Amino acid sequence: MENFYLYILMCIFLIILPGPDTAVATKNTLSQGSGAGLKTALGTCCALLIHTSAAVLGLSAIIVKSALLFSVFKYVGAIYLIYLGAKTLWSLWKKEEAATAETETKIQFEKSSCFKQGFLTNILNPKVAVFFLTFLPQFVEAGSNTFVPFLLMGITYTALTAVWFLFYVYLIHQVSTFMKKPKAQAAIEGITGTILIGFGLKLAFEKAQH
Repeated sequence: MENFYLYILMCIFLIILPGPDTAVATKNTLSQGSGAGLKTALGTCCALLIHTSAAVLGLSAIIVKSALLFSVFKYVGAIYLIYLGAKTLWSLWKKEEAATAETETKIQFEKSSCFKQGFLTNILNPKVAVFFLTFLPQFVEAGSNTFVPFLLMGITYTALTAVWFLFYVYLIHQVSTFMKKPKAQAAIEGITGTILIGFGLKLAFEKAQH
Protein backbone atom coordinates (compact mmCIF):
# COMPACT_ATOMS: atom_id res chain seq x y z
CA MET A 1 0.00 0.00 0.00
CA GLU A 2 1.29 3.45 -0.94
CA ASN A 3 0.83 6.95 0.53
CA PHE A 4 -1.44 5.93 3.39
CA TYR A 5 -1.32 9.38 4.99
CA LEU A 6 -2.27 10.99 1.68
CA TYR A 7 -5.15 8.51 1.49
CA ILE A 8 -6.36 9.59 4.94
CA LEU A 9 -6.17 13.25 3.95
CA MET A 10 -8.14 12.63 0.76
CA CYS A 11 -10.73 10.63 2.70
CA ILE A 12 -11.28 13.51 5.11
CA PHE A 13 -11.95 15.92 2.27
CA LEU A 14 -14.31 13.49 0.57
CA ILE A 15 -16.21 12.61 3.75
CA ILE A 16 -16.99 16.20 4.71
CA LEU A 17 -18.41 16.96 1.26
CA PRO A 18 -22.23 17.04 1.59
CA GLY A 19 -24.07 14.09 0.08
CA PRO A 20 -27.19 11.97 0.61
CA ASP A 21 -25.81 10.44 3.83
CA THR A 22 -25.20 13.90 5.29
CA ALA A 23 -28.64 15.10 4.21
CA VAL A 24 -30.40 12.19 5.93
CA ALA A 25 -28.32 12.58 9.11
CA THR A 26 -29.06 16.32 9.14
CA LYS A 27 -32.80 15.75 8.70
CA ASN A 28 -33.02 13.18 11.48
CA THR A 29 -30.84 15.17 13.89
CA LEU A 30 -32.83 18.36 13.44
CA SER A 31 -36.22 16.69 13.62
CA GLN A 32 -35.60 14.02 16.27
CA GLY A 33 -32.41 14.87 18.16
CA SER A 34 -28.80 13.72 18.36
CA GLY A 35 -29.75 10.12 19.19
CA ALA A 36 -31.56 9.81 15.87
CA GLY A 37 -28.62 11.40 14.04
CA LEU A 38 -26.17 8.95 15.60
CA LYS A 39 -28.38 5.99 14.69
CA THR A 40 -28.46 7.28 11.12
CA ALA A 41 -24.65 7.55 11.10
CA LEU A 42 -24.36 4.01 12.50
CA GLY A 43 -26.50 2.74 9.65
CA THR A 44 -24.26 4.56 7.16
CA CYS A 45 -21.10 3.07 8.67
CA CYS A 46 -22.55 -0.46 8.63
CA ALA A 47 -23.35 -0.01 4.94
CA LEU A 48 -19.79 1.19 4.29
CA LEU A 49 -18.43 -1.98 5.90
CA ILE A 50 -20.58 -4.02 3.52
CA HIS A 51 -19.27 -1.97 0.58
CA THR A 52 -15.75 -2.66 1.86
CA SER A 53 -16.42 -6.39 1.96
CA ALA A 54 -17.92 -6.24 -1.53
CA ALA A 55 -14.83 -4.43 -2.87
CA VAL A 56 -12.48 -6.93 -1.21
CA LEU A 57 -14.40 -9.89 -2.63
CA GLY A 58 -14.77 -8.31 -6.06
CA LEU A 59 -18.55 -8.01 -5.90
CA SER A 60 -18.45 -4.25 -6.41
CA ALA A 61 -16.66 -4.77 -9.72
CA ILE A 62 -19.51 -6.99 -10.89
CA ILE A 63 -22.09 -4.35 -9.98
CA VAL A 64 -20.14 -1.54 -11.63
CA LYS A 65 -19.48 -3.50 -14.83
CA SER A 66 -23.02 -4.87 -15.13
CA ALA A 67 -25.32 -2.26 -16.63
CA LEU A 68 -28.37 -4.16 -15.34
CA LEU A 69 -27.19 -4.47 -11.74
CA PHE A 70 -25.91 -0.90 -11.71
CA SER A 71 -29.29 0.33 -12.98
CA VAL A 72 -31.20 -1.74 -10.41
CA PHE A 73 -29.19 -0.31 -7.51
CA LYS A 74 -29.29 3.17 -9.04
CA TYR A 75 -33.05 3.34 -9.49
CA VAL A 76 -33.92 1.67 -6.19
CA GLY A 77 -31.57 4.07 -4.40
CA ALA A 78 -32.97 7.05 -6.29
CA ILE A 79 -36.56 6.07 -5.51
CA TYR A 80 -35.68 5.65 -1.83
CA LEU A 81 -34.06 9.10 -1.63
CA ILE A 82 -37.01 10.70 -3.40
CA TYR A 83 -39.34 8.86 -1.01
CA LEU A 84 -37.47 10.22 2.03
CA GLY A 85 -37.50 13.74 0.58
CA ALA A 86 -41.19 13.58 -0.32
CA LYS A 87 -42.02 12.15 3.10
CA THR A 88 -40.19 15.05 4.76
CA LEU A 89 -42.03 17.62 2.65
CA TRP A 90 -45.37 15.86 3.22
CA SER A 91 -44.89 16.03 6.98
CA LEU A 92 -44.83 19.84 6.71
CA TRP A 93 -48.43 19.76 5.46
CA LYS A 94 -49.72 17.58 8.28
CA LYS A 95 -51.01 19.84 11.00
CA GLU A 96 -53.06 17.37 13.03
CA GLU A 97 -52.64 17.55 16.78
CA ALA A 98 -51.73 14.38 18.64
CA ALA A 99 -51.83 13.40 22.28
CA THR A 100 -48.53 13.46 24.19
CA ALA A 101 -48.40 9.70 24.55
CA GLU A 102 -49.03 9.21 20.83
CA THR A 103 -46.38 11.78 19.95
CA GLU A 104 -43.77 10.08 22.15
CA THR A 105 -44.63 6.70 20.66
CA LYS A 106 -44.29 8.10 17.16
CA ILE A 107 -40.92 9.66 17.97
CA GLN A 108 -39.60 6.37 19.34
CA PHE A 109 -40.77 4.58 16.19
CA GLU A 110 -39.14 7.18 13.96
CA LYS A 111 -35.87 6.93 15.88
CA SER A 112 -35.89 3.17 15.42
CA SER A 113 -36.09 3.68 11.66
CA CYS A 114 -33.18 6.15 11.51
CA PHE A 115 -30.61 3.33 11.38
CA LYS A 116 -32.51 1.83 8.44
CA GLN A 117 -32.60 5.19 6.65
CA GLY A 118 -28.85 5.68 7.01
CA PHE A 119 -28.14 2.09 6.00
CA LEU A 120 -30.38 2.00 2.93
CA THR A 121 -29.34 5.45 1.70
CA ASN A 122 -25.71 4.33 1.55
CA ILE A 123 -26.04 0.66 0.56
CA LEU A 124 -28.38 1.45 -2.36
CA ASN A 125 -26.05 4.09 -3.78
CA PRO A 126 -23.98 2.46 -6.57
CA LYS A 127 -21.74 5.53 -6.64
CA VAL A 128 -20.22 4.28 -3.37
CA ALA A 129 -19.22 1.04 -5.10
CA VAL A 130 -17.78 3.07 -7.97
CA PHE A 131 -15.84 5.16 -5.45
CA PHE A 132 -14.30 2.12 -3.79
CA LEU A 133 -13.23 0.63 -7.12
CA THR A 134 -11.78 3.82 -8.61
CA PHE A 135 -10.32 5.51 -5.53
CA LEU A 136 -8.79 2.67 -3.52
CA PRO A 137 -6.63 1.15 -6.32
CA GLN A 138 -4.76 4.45 -6.65
CA PHE A 139 -3.08 3.71 -3.31
CA VAL A 140 -2.11 0.10 -4.01
CA GLU A 141 1.10 -0.96 -5.75
CA ALA A 142 0.53 -2.24 -9.26
CA GLY A 143 0.40 -6.03 -9.43
CA SER A 144 0.14 -6.53 -5.66
CA ASN A 145 -2.59 -8.41 -3.84
CA THR A 146 -5.47 -6.04 -3.07
CA PHE A 147 -7.21 -8.02 -0.31
CA VAL A 148 -5.45 -6.59 2.75
CA PRO A 149 -4.97 -3.02 1.39
CA PHE A 150 -8.63 -2.74 0.33
CA LEU A 151 -9.76 -4.08 3.69
CA LEU A 152 -7.52 -1.67 5.61
CA MET A 153 -8.54 1.33 3.51
CA GLY A 154 -12.24 0.47 3.72
CA ILE A 155 -12.11 0.14 7.50
CA THR A 156 -10.12 3.39 7.72
CA TYR A 157 -12.67 5.21 5.57
CA THR A 158 -15.53 3.87 7.71
CA ALA A 159 -13.77 4.87 10.96
CA LEU A 160 -13.11 8.40 9.65
CA THR A 161 -16.76 8.63 8.57
CA ALA A 162 -17.88 7.63 12.07
CA VAL A 163 -15.65 10.25 13.69
CA TRP A 164 -16.90 12.94 11.30
CA PHE A 165 -20.55 12.12 11.95
CA LEU A 166 -20.01 12.13 15.71
CA PHE A 167 -18.72 15.68 15.42
CA TYR A 168 -21.28 16.71 12.80
CA VAL A 169 -24.32 15.39 14.66
CA TYR A 170 -23.14 17.04 17.88
CA LEU A 171 -22.64 20.34 16.03
CA ILE A 172 -26.05 20.18 14.34
CA HIS A 173 -27.73 19.29 17.62
CA GLN A 174 -26.13 22.28 19.35
CA VAL A 175 -27.11 24.61 16.52
CA SER A 176 -30.65 23.22 16.53
CA THR A 177 -31.18 24.59 20.04
CA PHE A 178 -31.24 28.02 18.44
CA MET A 179 -33.73 26.94 15.78
CA LYS A 180 -36.66 25.68 17.79
CA LYS A 181 -39.17 28.09 16.28
CA PRO A 182 -41.76 26.23 14.17
CA LYS A 183 -41.13 28.41 11.12
CA ALA A 184 -37.38 27.78 11.27
CA GLN A 185 -37.91 24.02 11.68
CA ALA A 186 -40.37 23.98 8.78
CA ALA A 187 -37.93 25.85 6.55
CA ILE A 188 -35.06 23.50 7.41
CA GLU A 189 -37.16 20.38 6.85
CA GLY A 190 -38.43 21.81 3.56
CA ILE A 191 -34.91 22.54 2.33
CA THR A 192 -33.63 19.12 3.44
CA GLY A 193 -36.54 17.33 1.82
CA THR A 194 -35.95 19.17 -1.44
CA ILE A 195 -32.22 18.33 -1.30
CA LEU A 196 -32.98 14.63 -0.80
CA ILE A 197 -35.29 14.62 -3.82
CA GLY A 198 -32.55 16.42 -5.79
CA PHE A 199 -29.99 13.76 -4.81
CA GLY A 200 -32.48 11.07 -5.82
CA LEU A 201 -33.04 12.61 -9.25
CA LYS A 202 -29.30 13.11 -9.75
CA LEU A 203 -28.69 9.46 -8.88
CA ALA A 204 -31.44 8.34 -11.26
CA PHE A 205 -29.60 9.96 -14.18
CA GLU A 206 -26.19 8.61 -13.16
CA LYS A 207 -24.56 6.54 -15.89
CA ALA A 208 -22.76 3.30 -15.29
CA GLN A 209 -19.00 3.27 -15.84
CA HIS A 210 -17.61 0.71 -18.26
